Amino acid sequence: MDFGRSKSKFQEVPETGVTFADVAGADQAKLELQEVVDFLKNPDKYTALGAKIPKGCLLVGPPGTGKTLLARAVAGEAGVPFFSCAASEFVELFVGVGASRVRDLFEKAKSKAPCIVFIDEIDAVGRQRGAGLGGGNDEREQTINQLLTEMDGFSGNSGVIVLAATNRPDVLDSALLRPGRFDRQVTVDRPDVAGRVRILQVHSRGKALAKDVDFDKIARRTPGFTGADLQNLMNEAAILAARRDLKEISKDEISDALERIIAGPEKKNAVVSDEKKKLVAYHEAGHALVGALMPEYDPVAKISIIPRGQAGGLTFFAPSEERLESGLYSRSYLENQMAVALGGRVAEEVIFGQDNVTTGASNDFMQVSRVARQMVERLGFSKKIGQVAIGGGGGNPFLGQQMSTQKDYSMATADVVDAEVRELVEKAYERATQIITTHIDILHKLAQLLIEKETVDGEEFMSLFIDGKAELFIS
Repeated sequence: MDFGRSKSKFQEVPETGVTFADVAGADQAKLELQEVVDFLKNPDKYTALGAKIPKGCLLVGPPGTGKTLLARAVAGEAGVPFFSCAASEFVELFVGVGASRVRDLFEKAKSKAPCIVFIDEIDAVGRQRGAGLGGGNDEREQTINQLLTEMDGFSGNSGVIVLAATNRPDVLDSALLRPGRFDRQVTVDRPDVAGRVRILQVHSRGKALAKDVDFDKIARRTPGFTGADLQNLMNEAAILAARRDLKEISKDEISDALERIIAGPEKKNAVVSDEKKKLVAYHEAGHALVGALMPEYDPVAKISIIPRGQAGGLTFFAPSEERLESGLYSRSYLENQMAVALGGRVAEEVIFGQDNVTTGASNDFMQVSRVARQMVERLGFSKKIGQVAIGGGGGNPFLGQQMSTQKDYSMATADVVDAEVRELVEKAYERATQIITTHIDILHKLAQLLIEKETVDGEEFMSLFIDGKAELFIS
């Protein structure tokens, strides 16, 4: 057995069969990678002006956004040989195997130049060196050292371009990212609404769709979904349609598949007592009522008391596309979010009394505590702590992730933080209580509707208010 030989898969590309036309929802990334294609097709255009062809391009983005697909599309567009391998294939049992496989891979690539070498999940071998405690992983370090040497070793215009993909650029060795190795970083982000529409159209090819399927509506219900998520959504919808002996996939199957992905499958056969059903109905009605009356909060999309996964019921909100894309959340939005999360416990307390509240709000409390602590420690939303970030995280040098929360402040400051967190939570609880006691008649109507129908959509819920409009709560 030749352990030192690379396990890379060699493809003479047009055989990949993938071009930029097959990649939807990543227009900016395609635009940047089009230049890489031009480097491979017309290198003389650049060398005539004294330009050096970039040696590497790093594709960075969350899992499922299409980094591997884009790499295959670059090779398909350029019509050049394509070597693909996973970074984890380099390192094995014997010392020196990883470095040997890197050498073998680049020897093959140079013999087929111009070509593309694609290394998937490069963080498996490209993590920062010297971070190991007690010696570290010498074999992995030898592998990355050899990779650095190979990328800097062959002449600048040899025609070998290295594409690599990772969703953890923060843990990569700085020597790997310097100019002359991975010269370019292309961010492959989650698609926007228009991108999701095009991705849904791609993944609907070959599927029988009913006329009521509206891709624009589906795209607006799936903010934050990646290409892989949307592919899974359409596949789940097709499976549901087949299970129901239907000849077409309708909007109902897609809606049910979406809820299944987000919250887990419905437990329709679960035996639920009338008492528990009533309690869950009021709990979910509390969330929905507080959410509907909070200014500039996400609209209620659906309320259900059918058990899913570990949850007895769920209230779905339609998050703002703009807010998700920008990642910017105002103080008032975070305060509203805490009040909405506490609405379920408040409803239980108001209807059933303090002695009969349940543990159903445990996850809500965890969410509220996390948001309040972030507001005080990290986001500068506390008058007493001020515009400073405290409470740094403890990182693990092997895993590249936070393993524990480290307090870098005094006990006196910790007492202030705890008091500020408690004050934020208590204020949110008071706001939720005020809304529910003021609009208790709507709470009763919604809970009764949930007991009868088990599921209520957003439009039906809003019709419970006078003229279908809610009078917003202003503190």
